[in-house]
Amino acid sequence: MNFIRQLAIATLVCTLAWNAHALDVKFQAVAPDVYAFVGDTEGRTYENEALNANIGLVVTPAGAVLIDSGATFQSARQIAAAAQKVTAQPIRWVINTGGQDHRWMGNGYFRAHGAEIIAHAQAEADMKARGPEQLAANTPVLKEKIEGTEITLPTRWLKDADTALNLGGVSVQVLYRGGGHTPGDSMVWLPQTGVVFAGDVVYVDRILGLHPVSKTRTWVKSFEALESLAPKVVVPGHGRVTTLAQAQKDTGSLLKALRAHMGKAVEAGTDISAAVRSFDAAPYRHLKHVEVWLPQLANRTYLEMEQE
Repeated sequence: MNFIRQLAIATLVCTLAWNAHALDVKFQAVAPDVYAFVGDTEGRTYENEALNANIGLVVTPAGAVLIDSGATFQSARQIAAAAQKVTAQPIRWVINTGGQDHRWMGNGYFRAHGAEIIAHAQAEADMKARGPEQLAANTPVLKEKIEGTEITLPTRWLKDADTALNLGGVSVQVLYRGGGHTPGDSMVWLPQTGVVFAGDVVYVDRILGLHPVSKTRTWVKSFEALESLAPKVVVPGHGRVTTLAQAQKDTGSLLKALRAHMGKAVEAGTDISAAVRSFDAAPYRHLKHVEVWLPQLANRTYLEMEQE
């Protein structure tokens, strides 16, 4: 009997643990007619369907605007269903804030349903170059959950640093300052409510990521543009909906500290391994994955500044 009871408890615990990480898309209000889904802060898994990022929704009298489309056709369908629970308005626009898979690989679903797909033009080359890689990397992880996903590029490319759009009397501004995490990283600013969807310009709760395509120099410029907005609400690319102060603590401060430290190391001719070891990680110990990823960030920043 004890064995049976223990087995039942173990089964229940495993079930609850699985459910805790299974994808469940729900939009929560962050301002009047403005919503956010906060994704998993872990890596891409079968359970979270690679939707380990935040998604935004803006409702206007003339239709809804979706901020990022998810990583797959099937997760995009779930995003659309979640949107229908908070508004009867159709999704008219989808704005991709960058070239990471969870920002745009769900485009195919929304384009098939008549949405205009918008992104900054500097994302185009990155999407074309890395899209096949992202699809190939996610396929063995997501298995049948990736079925139907095809590389679907935006239908409208923005070219200016600031682009003012308007849908149903709601001002939607897209800001671009050279990217950062990816070359096409941009932010969506809603001046009427003081909400900014920062995309991968902001990470909170978990440490930010750097890829070969990332540039900390332009990332800092993008972050400074965010600061100049003085937003009331920051919806980061990863982590909980937050404040500008928290964004500065978890992202802005780290970027500037990495560049300051590695810049001095490069100028002094300090060996890269010594420069990485001597970086003060104490202010960032609260961030998830810091032990594993921070040495990589320091290494990439050093190499980037060597090229500058």
